[in-house]
Amino acid sequence: MKLLLLNGHGIDMRVSGAKLHIKDGRFTTAEDPQKYVFHPKRVDVDNVVIYGQSGNLTIEAIRWLIKHNVQITVLDWNGKLLTTMLPSESTNVKTKFAQYHAFEDEQTRVKLARKFIEAKISKSESVLEYLKQRYPEIEFDFSEDLDKLKKTKSVREILGIEGGVAWKYWKEYAKAIPEKYEFNSRVDEYRRPVAAGDKVNVMLNYGYSLLEAECLRAINTAGLDGHVGFLHEMNPSKYSLAYDLQEPFRFLVELTVLNLIERDVMDKQDFIRTENYGLRFKPTGARKLTSEFNVMLNRSLTYKGKNSSWSYILLLKTRELAFYLTGRRKTLEFVDPVYKVERDDSEELRQKILYMPYSEWKKMGFSKGTLHYMKQNAKSGKPFSLNAHVRERLEMWEVH
Repeated sequence: MKLLLLNGHGIDMRVSGAKLHIKDGRFTTAEDPQKYVFHPKRVDVDNVVIYGQSGNLTIEAIRWLIKHNVQITVLDWNGKLLTTMLPSESTNVKTKFAQYHAFEDEQTRVKLARKFIEAKISKSESVLEYLKQRYPEIEFDFSEDLDKLKKTKSVREILGIEGGVAWKYWKEYAKAIPEKYEFNSRVDEYRRPVAAGDKVNVMLNYGYSLLEAECLRAINTAGLDGHVGFLHEMNPSKYSLAYDLQEPFRFLVELTVLNLIERDVMDKQDFIRTENYGLRFKPTGARKLTSEFNVMLNRSLTYKGKNSSWSYILLLKTRELAFYLTGRRKTLEFVDPVYKVERDDSEELRQKILYMPYSEWKKMGFSKGTLHYMKQNAKSGKPFSLNAHVRERLEMWEVH
């Protein structure tokens, strides 16, 4: 999966000589905008994301992109999904009819809604487990919530449990955010989303919009109707099924934001405060998050004995939903694959590096310079990685 972000003024997309010519936007006359040329049948972009203020997109360019199976996503100035143009969808109308029948059956709808939230809670646990390796003060236990979820008999009950878990989750997630980001939580005590008044919520909002576009692409490919969800109510201006499918995959955005914050790559200049005191991304900030989210989507993992990416897993799970609705699958779950990563910069390994004597390190066959560099990394507070043999020796050594 590859996203191409275009932003600024003067964006231009047109076809000439059967090739697609794209010119990125700019914000000052001194800038030299990036230009791209894509040849027929040799385009390596899956989604063109437009977060710009002005420009031209010709009808021929739209046709060229759609025929090459490239999605066009347009975000508004707040980073919200404004619209998306998708390649041709599946023509299997039986899939949509099965989806509509499932929606009308209350028992089936509750069962599916429960599946989405069960997976969301599981992924929330994975994120907090990952963070706890670095931030020991994080504490959580969703076992009681999962028990309650199993006994739910209505979508309203399920949403109530999801709201309670979300409140606890964001409270712990906030412990990993430095004070300078002024992030308290994603939801308030009344379970309402907090407006983008801080940098973290700006980043999350923008990332969720990119994820929504990915979900819509998967829905389109599977031949489902994006407006008919099972957890979220139908709304003329919203893609309810895309919101449903986001739930098991929101963690990708949340980890993307954490990665950028931990590496301290976001600058004050990446954001702009509006006259109504809201906060928004500048083009530089949008570019950083898009790039990092692209890396997350393409991160490799093993699922059912095969190497996959998270973008492919999202498509696979959407297809499994379609097969389940049409009776081609007897079971459905979104919990697997579980996200689980052992951090090289966990608090335990940091402490071992800081306490490791140079004499002991030398006995293990490593140089003093290597340990000195590792100690600097451990003190910096920024994430770092270790070679496998170095990590193995550190894990075996006991602090005295």
